[in-house]
Amino acid sequence: MKAAIICLVGTLALSGCNTVSYGGPGLEPIPGSITYNGQPRTKLTKSPVGSAFPHNFIDQYGRQVEETYIIQPDRSLIIAHRQYKPIRFFGD
Repeated sequence: MKAAIICLVGTLALSGCNTVSYGGPGLEPIPGSITYNGQPRTKLTKSPVGSAFPHNFIDQYGRQVEETYIIQPDRSLIIAHRQYKPIRFFGD
């Protein structure tokens, strides 16, 4: 009986880990972002809601930027993370 209760509590605890939601406002798009001029015209219909994907580009100042997007339930994109990569000279 104790094992069944422990299993049930563990199952309930792990089931909360599977839900993906991002309630934050996201980051403002910058030139080079997928959403800079608004949402893309094509909808990501085959990708599951809540999935994330990266996008790499060079911004207007010549810095390499890596952004992570999350697909919202209405199939719009939100920028969840942005990272500026260091500029490397001479193949360092």
